Amino acid sequence: MSFWKNLFSGQSNSSTATSTLTPVPSGDANPTAERSGTSRIFFSKEKEIDVQELEELCDAVGWSRRPLRKVKKAIEHSFIVVSMWEQRGSYRRLIGFSRATSDHAFNATIWDVVVHPQFQQRGLGKALMQQIIKELRREDISNITLFADPGVVNFYRNLGFRPDPEGIKGMFWYPNSR
Repeated sequence: MSFWKNLFSGQSNSSTATSTLTPVPSGDANPTAERSGTSRIFFSKEKEIDVQELEELCDAVGWSRRPLRKVKKAIEHSFIVVSMWEQRGSYRRLIGFSRATSDHAFNATIWDVVVHPQFQQRGLGKALMQQIIKELRREDISNITLFADPGVVNFYRNLGFRPDPEGIKGMFWYPNSR
């Protein structure tokens, strides 16, 4: 079962977005802006998400669909949401997303990390992960976990994630699993 088959995010409304926008740090690759001079990439922490735009992003990476009402509910109940946007003039497009759930004290789990295929291999996935980790650390969360498909384990390992040092393996309960 793939835990990375979905994602949640969307476009924040422009009246509240300015207080939560963070440009991608200059050290991170942004070849689109460098080539055209008219594009910029930024982060938002807004939870007001256009779930249809999120579904389009999920489709672009080949993730299976989930019911939109559940996607919306998952976003609303997430501790932190970080979305990544490309802006060209007044046009904005969702190009990345991540979210985290938490006990609000010690632990958080990162879910649904996705970057549009046109923007992969540019350092933007790393920038997205660094942003969500920064937000979790700002909330004094010290134990950050995630689930990763085998194909992306090395990506997360290069960001400092390690298998549980005590060798604990997760267990999962599913309906109709008996």
